[in-house]
Amino acid sequence: MLGRIPLLAAVAFGALAQRAPAAGPAPFPAPPIDHIILLYQENHSFDNLFGEYPGAEGIPKGGEAGVQVDRAGLPYKTLPPVQDHQVPDPRFPAHLPNRPFPLLSYVSLHDAIPDPVHSFYRNQLQIAGGVNSGYVAWGTTGALPMGYYATDRLPLYPIARQYTVLDHFFQAAFGGSFLNHIWLVAARTPSWAHPPADWVAEPVFDEEGRLIGLRRDGAVTPDGYVVGTVEGASAPHRPSTPPDRLLPPLAMPTIGDRLTEAGVSWAWYSGGWNEALAGRAPPTFQFHHQPFAYFARYGPGSPERALHLKDETDFLADLQSGRLPSVCFVKPLGAWSEHPGYADLEEGQKHAVALIRAIQASRYWPHCVVLLTYDEYGGFWDHVPPPRGDRWGPGTRIPAVLISPYAKKGGVDHRTYDTTSFLRFLEWRFGLPPLAERDAAAANLVEALRLP
Repeated sequence: MLGRIPLLAAVAFGALAQRAPAAGPAPFPAPPIDHIILLYQENHSFDNLFGEYPGAEGIPKGGEAGVQVDRAGLPYKTLPPVQDHQVPDPRFPAHLPNRPFPLLSYVSLHDAIPDPVHSFYRNQLQIAGGVNSGYVAWGTTGALPMGYYATDRLPLYPIARQYTVLDHFFQAAFGGSFLNHIWLVAARTPSWAHPPADWVAEPVFDEEGRLIGLRRDGAVTPDGYVVGTVEGASAPHRPSTPPDRLLPPLAMPTIGDRLTEAGVSWAWYSGGWNEALAGRAPPTFQFHHQPFAYFARYGPGSPERALHLKDETDFLADLQSGRLPSVCFVKPLGAWSEHPGYADLEEGQKHAVALIRAIQASRYWPHCVVLLTYDEYGGFWDHVPPPRGDRWGPGTRIPAVLISPYAKKGGVDHRTYDTTSFLRFLEWRFGLPPLAERDAAAANLVEALRLP
């Protein structure tokens, strides 16, 4: 488990160290970017965390913005009480006005809050064709999706002010963590030939094919695509999960495959990974946050797994030793992921800030780009309609901060991006072929940088 002491110690290790070369040749005159790092947090919409960020398209004041309607399409007179597993949360008023409300009036940054539902079909019903009026009606936590934090109270705020906030960055796919982690590495939705029958959703469509309801939520679409939380047949997974409820190993190409084929070094660093492999997964370790582990190429015992799937503690060790791969994905342990329900928001952001400070103090910083973003919205409201995409997304707008010597200081980039823009950036930098249509067409994050 990655602790605070090693993190803070790492911040000071490399202030005088020299730049290390990038692994793998570029097929064109290389831009001055040798290392690209993704810090992948959990479950917050843009308005929930950055709705008050200066210069960004934040929470609108006044008017009808944020008004929520019930499933019959009628505006709530007041929002229903905040609930946690169908039990009212006494910290919040029972009759909040029908508009966004400040969470810090009722809880602190340290306080756990309920975990709003954030599934594939519900996310689409919450977006409501771009009106964003269904977050309460299609949620399970009452008024909570309309809550937002004071942006300037967040530990990430000073970092964001130093670099560039992307205020039109959307999650790649509708719904939750599993699907968006798979989209992060493969830019497509996996299928399951013979899923458990009781896991198949029953969405309701109108005569024109528009989603209008949900008889039963589920992890699998009626035509066999996996859109909700499942565990993989490749370890690690919970020992108690029956074999027929484990997703068979996937074979579609990933960004890891593309990087390897181009001779570019890379690694996925996950908090708690070593303990999970040893059968001692920490309580907040999330098996469905390990996307490469679902793929046959990175199965147990494979050389590719040993080379590319590592513990978060290895990230700091590689940063200090000069062995950092050219591309790094860093996934914190659940306790530091900011995930509502089981994570401390303030401690999670402090953990992310400590990682950023360690990178800044390292030999790699002068030619490094860091993207800090979130896997998905966590069930929280956002007022900006997602761009038109395909059957899978994009979904709700999420926070994203571009951190680099080449990022505009104190800037806000208003271009439209989504999670696949990170893939597009890697493909551009290392001359890789795209994985699918969405990443091929995605806006490139390089547009937000100021390269010499």
